[in-house]
Amino acid sequence: MPRSIRKFIRQEKARIRREVLDTKKQGELINQLYQRFLKKDESKRNLQSSDKQRN
Repeated sequence: MPRSIRKFIRQEKARIRREVLDTKKQGELINQLYQRFLKKDESKRNLQSSDKQRN
């Protein structure tokens, strides 16, 4: 992932941990945050890996 996205995720995780006291809710929100970005990143990886298989 690009550095800017990693930085954003790190900042959002810190914000979630500060604002939400329930640890289960924190985990759910952090997982949702990761899912937002991992879906986009996986599609890029699949395209790149398929190119390598062709060569």
